[in-house]
Amino acid sequence: MSEALQYDPYALPSDAIQEPPVSLWAALRKIGPGIILAGSIVGSGELLQTTALGARHGFLFLWLILFSCVIKVFVQTELGRYAISSGKPTLGAINELPGLKFGAHWILWCWLIMMLTTISQLGAMTGTVGQSLNLAFPNVSESFVQLLSGPLPSWAKSIRARPEIPWAVLTCLTAIGLLWSGSYRRIEFITTVLVVGLTFITLTATCALPATKYPIPWPDVAQGLTFAVPALGIAAAFSAFGITGVGASELFYYPYWCLEKGYARYAGRSEPSEAWERRARGWIRVMHLDAWVSMIVFTISTVAFYFMGATVLHPQKLYPEGTKMIETLSHMFVDTFGGWTQIVFLIGAGAVLFKTLYISSAGNSRLLADFLSLGGFVRYTRPEQRAAMIHRISLMIPVIALILSIVFPDPAKLVTVGGFAQGLMLPLISGVTIFFRYRRTDRRITPTLVLDILLWIAFVLITCVAMYAAWNQIGKWTAPPPVTAK
Repeated sequence: MSEALQYDPYALPSDAIQEPPVSLWAALRKIGPGIILAGSIVGSGELLQTTALGARHGFLFLWLILFSCVIKVFVQTELGRYAISSGKPTLGAINELPGLKFGAHWILWCWLIMMLTTISQLGAMTGTVGQSLNLAFPNVSESFVQLLSGPLPSWAKSIRARPEIPWAVLTCLTAIGLLWSGSYRRIEFITTVLVVGLTFITLTATCALPATKYPIPWPDVAQGLTFAVPALGIAAAFSAFGITGVGASELFYYPYWCLEKGYARYAGRSEPSEAWERRARGWIRVMHLDAWVSMIVFTISTVAFYFMGATVLHPQKLYPEGTKMIETLSHMFVDTFGGWTQIVFLIGAGAVLFKTLYISSAGNSRLLADFLSLGGFVRYTRPEQRAAMIHRISLMIPVIALILSIVFPDPAKLVTVGGFAQGLMLPLISGVTIFFRYRRTDRRITPTLVLDILLWIAFVLITCVAMYAAWNQIGKWTAPPPVTAK
């Protein structure tokens, strides 16, 4: 907490100005926000939703997974460009848009609704970490049952029915412990270590599939690169589109992480000089490198998880769901590489999901603290007050996630709810990005024509996918109940 109070990451003091790096290696040493984003991305969506999609539909949605990972990056980088040039975080910039305000801008209220639904995903992660660690170390929960049978028999009964609960509580406490003294540097370091390790392990397992009894069916892979969406898979596919790659939540997060990394501080406050234009363009290039490096990392992880689900689970008709989700997912490794890999997978799965809980709690706390100020609920007169609010909210989110994991035992449903909400929010944040590009971004640092075209393609395709899925879902809600024959 003390490090987070040392300076205001949203201030642009003149003594913080730095020249941008000129070599690729020097620029790579300045990346970080995208890696944090990759740490948030490679979690519930990839391990739970992507593998479940592959398990149920095989390689049919491979094209959608690839499309989802790539297309939204053009929106991400444009939001980063505006943040660097203006020094304004996402919610603060949106609050300045024309339109209705109810304390805060109406788009911020839409974000709040989405954010509250995505916390359900954190509940899924908390419960699933509990499942993983309970399967890895089953004697621990049994010891709790025996210990509580005398003084608290009702608690013992609950743990016997849901042995993952003690581990979920430990997950919550561990997240709180890390967030208690959290700062940007700590978050970036922990994320980098976990993301690199996860990507290496998953890619290695996928590349080893041809040597197992579940080789990759390449004809099915080729078919999965053709555009097809079966009616029964629309809801799951749209949820996967909303949650894989850079989701709506990550698009809101990214400018905050760019500001905390220091990109806007290094460029300095916008001024009519060639020096500022040179610095701004240089740090925007670093931001682009950061975004595309992270895209490569999370795409590799996402596709690897999808291949494992489609290659191993789909032929066996093993569908990850309910309280058996992690146990089912473990078959991806156990059935291909032997029983000795189960403990490795369970611990790894727990680490992956915990990482996303940790990073999402940190990211959501920054945006929620900003929302409270913009909506007039609180007022920050000093940077320390904002930092204190971020700190308190970040500690509350794991607790809420724990409660959700206990009340709703099916992680897949929690993930689907959050993913669907993010999918509906994507067109809105993409449209906001278009507005920033043409009405607010400094003309001296606007993107190239190619990037403009790709940004518009992203906006149109994202909107079309969202409208199609929403129309399909509304049709299901309004359809008359089936008539049963007497």
